[in-house]
Amino acid sequence: MKNMIGAYGPWVESLLPKVPGPLSLQHCPQNEFAERRAAALARVVECMAPPPAAAMVVPTIDRRYEYDGLEIEELSWAQTAGARTEAFLLKPRGATGPLPGILALHDHGGFKFFGKEKITRVSDNVHPMVAQHQADYYSGLAWANELARRGNVVLVHDAFAFGSRRVRVADLSDKLPGLVPDDADDSVEGITAYNTWAGQHEHVMAKSLFSAGTTWPGVFFNEDRVAIDVLFARDDVDPERIGVGGLSGGGLRTVFLAGLDDRVKCAVCVGMMTTWRDFLLHKSFTHTWMCFVPHLPRELDFSEILGLRAPQPTMVMNTHEDGLFTHSEMECAEQNLQRVFKSAGAPEKFNCSWYPGGHKFDREMQGDAFDWFARWLA
Repeated sequence: MKNMIGAYGPWVESLLPKVPGPLSLQHCPQNEFAERRAAALARVVECMAPPPAAAMVVPTIDRRYEYDGLEIEELSWAQTAGARTEAFLLKPRGATGPLPGILALHDHGGFKFFGKEKITRVSDNVHPMVAQHQADYYSGLAWANELARRGNVVLVHDAFAFGSRRVRVADLSDKLPGLVPDDADDSVEGITAYNTWAGQHEHVMAKSLFSAGTTWPGVFFNEDRVAIDVLFARDDVDPERIGVGGLSGGGLRTVFLAGLDDRVKCAVCVGMMTTWRDFLLHKSFTHTWMCFVPHLPRELDFSEILGLRAPQPTMVMNTHEDGLFTHSEMECAEQNLQRVFKSAGAPEKFNCSWYPGGHKFDREMQGDAFDWFARWLA
């Protein structure tokens, strides 16, 4: 069988469990589910090794205004290191709360110069690269705006190494090759140069995080949990109606955040569902260093991280021609999750939907996702 690592493939594959791993909940008796889930959750966090988290933050409201029927706040808050996280918060104009609060997670897309801007629109002045990105992946829509218009408070923050949290070249050793001259140049040429460099820098960041005893998913988890804290603290948000979702890199962050934080009552993972076996043999070259957690694949499959949120409502959205994954492994991941939710006694709380086309979160998919949030956060 041909694979990404040739003759070594079958040997490396043999290191994975032949049956669901020791932390798996797929065939767990329902009366043992809660206890075994708690043990698995603790082990996943141990493997992710999140660094010490920031204390409870008090965000600054840097600006308030209205646009296209929405009230918008520009927020920022401090992290343990690096620049402040910047965020947009959107809600219907004149809405009275408390409303459902949804953390909308932006994608990776090889596009680190921006973060939150990729799924929002807060003025008529849209950068042409953002407009093209939305056209390519989101049917030209700013899906966080569309979700807010449906009666939700939607928070969109810059993830670690994106947008306001992106790596600044002036802070780096001059021994690194290929540094771009200006990471603030927002021309098409400047952003393209930065995104190219940032993609090449990912392996350096990942290896440095590993060397510190942590992981990229662990850092994401910490910073995304702070964003949940921000939603929780708002008077206009009902803390019992919190949702999380996103495409691709946003789907990756959904897997870990929604899988491990019980405050998330409803989750939608778009374009980011497969198995460790798929990464191992076929598709790691199509993915970022942000995906990987040492040791964990020998104990729990990738899809089952999201399954740790069972029995809470969970939707997975796949496309048949998504080149980032192997179709059969996406189907295997779906079956894994179906068994987990059945073990939890809540098969109706899991939905996996399939769509034609490639890697995307288009208008039809957005409508189905928003209906899922409305159903469970009503």
